[in-house]
Amino acid sequence: MSVAFTPEAIADLRPGPQLLVALDIDGTILGHDGTMSDGVVDAVGDLAASGTHVVLATGRSLQAVTPVLAHLGLGTGWAVCSNGAVTIRLDPELEGGYEINDVATFDPEPTLRLLREHAPDVLFAVEDLGRGFKVTAPFPMGELTGEVLVVDFEELCAAPASRLTLRAPDLNADDFHDLVERSGLHGVSYAVGWTAWLDIAPEGISKASALEVVRQRLEVPAGSTLAAGDGRNDIEMLGWAGVGVAMGGADADTLAAADVHTGPVEEDGLVPILRAVLRGAGV
Repeated sequence: MSVAFTPEAIADLRPGPQLLVALDIDGTILGHDGTMSDGVVDAVGDLAASGTHVVLATGRSLQAVTPVLAHLGLGTGWAVCSNGAVTIRLDPELEGGYEINDVATFDPEPTLRLLREHAPDVLFAVEDLGRGFKVTAPFPMGELTGEVLVVDFEELCAAPASRLTLRAPDLNADDFHDLVERSGLHGVSYAVGWTAWLDIAPEGISKASALEVVRQRLEVPAGSTLAAGDGRNDIEMLGWAGVGVAMGGADADTLAAADVHTGPVEEDGLVPILRAVLRGAGV
């Protein structure tokens, strides 16, 4: 049962190289208006300076993650992109400051054809790794980053994909779940990123699956993990973490998946969590 945050809720966590802190971006460290507060930047920076492994874990594509990493001053370590389908290693000595370490792909064609049959008017996008997106029609301005190329539906079906995105302004989260049930999708994972957005990933892939690989590489004990997020694509991650933190304003399912919940991003709800970790959880 999740409870409101108190320092005691994370009393067993200590900052340092034996701790991994996984952070969602939108709605967790970045406000819904696209801004990031100085309090969040400072708290994340101080936690990273303590030797703690701070790993951004997001539904954003690679090219939409790197500016956030730069803003936070995170130049080394790891980041999980595309809801777990892409993991990058950060190193300022590398060209561009990172290398793509893990990529999970699937054949999008069966899923695309099923979804188009049951929702013929939606927009589709397939991530073009490291470059941008291929889309069936233009998305609203600012929603996709990198190069956006409008292609024929058949071309969208033709190549392996790390992520398939469906956008339907008239559908809400429950509508998307119903669409998945009606279309009989199988062999993929899916997450509702926001009210008009459905992400499809390879089967078994989530933020949690990618973070578990990172945790093992870093040799961090399984219980020495904290994750914070605000959306349904964070549910597996919150369950994976030793301590899962749901942001204020999260939906009921996300809140239920967490151990504790804190204030919304507009009130810098993440800051007291990170500051408590830095204080040794108040000890």
